[in-house]
Amino acid sequence: MKHLSPAERARLGKAARKVTPLDAHAEIHSGDGRDPVAVLAAEDVARVPELVPIRYGRMLVSPLTFYRGAAVLMAGDLAATPTSGFRVQACGDAHLSNFGMFASAERTLVFDINDFDETLPGPWEWDIKRLVASFAVAGRQNGFTRKQRDRIAFIAAGAYRKAMRDFAARTNLEVWYAQLDVQTVLDQWRSILPPTQVKRTEAALRKARTRDSLHALDKLSEVVDGHRRITAAPPTVVPIEDLMPSASADELFHWMQTVVRGYRGSLSPERRHLLSQFQLVHMARKVVGVGSVGTRAWVLLLLGRDAGDPLFLQAKEAGASVLEEYAGASEYPHHGERVVAGQRLMQASGDIFLGTHRAHGIDGQDRDFYVRQLRDWKGSAVIEEMPPRGLGMYAAICGRTLARAHARSGDRIAIAEYLGSSDRFENALAAFGESYADINEKDFDRLRAGVRDGRVEVQTGV
Repeated sequence: MKHLSPAERARLGKAARKVTPLDAHAEIHSGDGRDPVAVLAAEDVARVPELVPIRYGRMLVSPLTFYRGAAVLMAGDLAATPTSGFRVQACGDAHLSNFGMFASAERTLVFDINDFDETLPGPWEWDIKRLVASFAVAGRQNGFTRKQRDRIAFIAAGAYRKAMRDFAARTNLEVWYAQLDVQTVLDQWRSILPPTQVKRTEAALRKARTRDSLHALDKLSEVVDGHRRITAAPPTVVPIEDLMPSASADELFHWMQTVVRGYRGSLSPERRHLLSQFQLVHMARKVVGVGSVGTRAWVLLLLGRDAGDPLFLQAKEAGASVLEEYAGASEYPHHGERVVAGQRLMQASGDIFLGTHRAHGIDGQDRDFYVRQLRDWKGSAVIEEMPPRGLGMYAAICGRTLARAHARSGDRIAIAEYLGSSDRFENALAAFGESYADINEKDFDRLRAGVRDGRVEVQTGV
């Protein structure tokens, strides 16, 4: 691979601005030429049939939850928008609820992107546009004025642009080691935030630090006939013995044991050794998220030295990325590898148990899985309770975090030069966000109409 000088890379970015002006990023078509219900239904073919109504029930709670579950719709819409020609490892679903807190391997609380089901190399613009539009949708849900929403979108896009220019001036190793320590950010903002917001944030951080496997032991499991078992909470958490006849449940459990053994091989040697000290003792099917509802996801309970040494893992099915039709197929042999490789490339500090395995299922189908810890100091922002100023601060963190993730894989110098030093990009993205929020509301209404005319079956309240 030829290594261009920083000056040559900067010239590429500046030249791209002449081909695709920054103002062009405000453009988006209306979405009237497609049937959102049909597009969403096409995804249901690979999902567990009895869980699909739950997916739609969660999507129909609000335009924001619909947006979270409609990445496939926006992928097609974004494919028709202008791009600069520079590619990065894209998240593929970079909305505001797919960022959050979790523990680093060094046991500090960090903030980063936390969902990579759709990750794939693609235009950097697609991620930042999905992020900014999510703030426009959330702002409407929270009752913010147009001026307030535009300001928040402006902040998110501006944080991305400024961070990319900052990373462009750093060395490769400085970019690679950069991460966002949550406590450091709170200390910096302590004098800006209202005292009540500081207290709420500190309480959220304390709560996040308690959310680990040991804390989850009593919350998610119970002792049955002397054995530790995951507690049933149907239909969202269903132990295998409640899901199928005993013979089939035993077969599925033995199959999962082979999955865990195979997944272990995807870990580094020292982590493989650590995992070998745990034994799988129980499993349950779990309904997760909004867009992921219907994909096969399992909660795995493993025990180590004794019954008080638990490890909860999540084994989640990985399907094709919604970006593949527009950005090209993945280079990896299976989608579990695609997810894990993308996550390791984009995250500053990853889960020590993150790994993958392709397995031949008891139904005769080959399925791709990735595995990670179910809980490890994980916490997320409560978007619905944020005032405009708080959501603006959150937007700044998300914008900078996304830029850092992109700077690790893409040409940060060319992208930074393309974005420039003015606020034209921010203004274009703010306009884009509002336009896409309109499209999202139309699609939301079309899904509701699909329920009324019987095209869509819904299960609410779960």
